[in-house]
Amino acid sequence: MNAAKTPAVRAVELEKDYGDAPALHPLDLVIPVGQLVALIGHNGSGKSTFLRMCTGLLTPSGGSVEIVGHAAGSMEARTALSFLGDAPVFYDDLSVWEHLEYVARLHAVDDWEQNAADLLGHLDLYERADDLPIRFSRGLKQKAAIAMAFIRPFDLLLVDEPFVGLDQRGRNALIELVTEHHERGATIVVATHELSFTSRAQRMVILAGGEIVHDGEPDAGVAASHLG
Repeated sequence: MNAAKTPAVRAVELEKDYGDAPALHPLDLVIPVGQLVALIGHNGSGKSTFLRMCTGLLTPSGGSVEIVGHAAGSMEARTALSFLGDAPVFYDDLSVWEHLEYVARLHAVDDWEQNAADLLGHLDLYERADDLPIRFSRGLKQKAAIAMAFIRPFDLLLVDEPFVGLDQRGRNALIELVTEHHERGATIVVATHELSFTSRAQRMVILAGGEIVHDGEPDAGVAASHLG
């Protein structure tokens, strides 16, 4: 396979059923390397289901999805992909700093300390580095999860409803990090129902009822018509 033409994400007839309820109808989607995509839709539209199958956290009911040419959930796919989910998960007894060290060392990042300090400063978390994120508010937990997603190297970043619970400074910090890494060449998919993000994306994919109902250039008017 020609690596230069291998997309960041390739989904073929990808689908997911929960019992008798289809969460995602058979879906075909190709996301080229380096693209910034806004994945738009109401809660329950299939956004989270799609992203979680890309990460390997969910097993498809049918079809397949590859991450940079490797099966989702494989070691190669997990190495290439960073995931910022909508429900941050932390260890009970690790501080914010210890979480960052754990993630960095898990991905063989040796010179992680300065990056960790920069991330915490950018997210207004530096003074909370020794605190347990499990005890944080929803917004502070989200900021800690953002730092964990960006402390490690990645080719593809999948982000699920990242703005929930964030204050304006946190939103701005996340957008700056997304923009910076996209400019470095990363592929980024941000799933959200907030229309303000669409203007920053190169492509907008809208899901409704588990199906793609729009795939094209970002257009807040088109998105609003489907979310209204």
